[in-house]
Amino acid sequence: MVQTDKAYKLLALQEGISNRAAKDLIDRGVVYAAGKKVLVARADMKAGTTFKVNKLKKPTVIFEDDKIVAVDKPPFLTAEEISESFELTLLHRLDKETSGVLLLSKDEEFTKKVIAAFRAGKVKKAYLAIVGGKLIEPQRIDTPLKITKTKSGAYAKVAKDGQAAITLVEPKLVEGKNSLVEVSIETGKTHQIRAHLKSIGFSVLGDEKYGGKTAPRIMLHAWKIELLGYSFESPPPSEFANFGKNS
Repeated sequence: MVQTDKAYKLLALQEGISNRAAKDLIDRGVVYAAGKKVLVARADMKAGTTFKVNKLKKPTVIFEDDKIVAVDKPPFLTAEEISESFELTLLHRLDKETSGVLLLSKDEEFTKKVIAAFRAGKVKKAYLAIVGGKLIEPQRIDTPLKITKTKSGAYAKVAKDGQAAITLVEPKLVEGKNSLVEVSIETGKTHQIRAHLKSIGFSVLGDEKYGGKTAPRIMLHAWKIELLGYSFESPPPSEFANFGKNS
């Protein structure tokens, strides 16, 4: 009979870390076995399984003054963790696996101005995404989104009784069966880009929650943001910058 144990316990033994730390690594999405991401920390796996753990990158500062700090957020860290590490107020959020520009505030009055700018639609945000399928025509997606909360987190879906949401998609490059696109949002709803791209049949790679094909991470990058006279940009990570260069 083949001996098995919980994935996080086997990982803890291999890495010499606590069970809690091992579970956290699996939950972040940085643990692999036999070339596949380990998705469930409590899944039964064969004793002796060899794991590969991708190293977490550290956030770096893009810009800082007496009001704002712009951070280049790596994937697999939450916005809240970065806020806590800098001991500053979050001005907006990015999903855990989304990389790119994340803004923090050093000034309470400035925070209020930013909140007002978001509500007034005066913040410009552009993302890069790698999606499944050949997307060759610009798209304007304006279907309402309904946000529900589940045990595994928030989920957005197109619904007539949902909240107004507008997403603009501009194709940049097609390689094989996938496409690199630029995405701009005129509203900022939870999982808006992911849900809207799914709704037109072009789910983000790695975004299995919204129908995306398997990938090392959710292939979404917060590329540029403009607000209150500030403009910041995060250079695309290698997986975005190199897209199409091997074709």
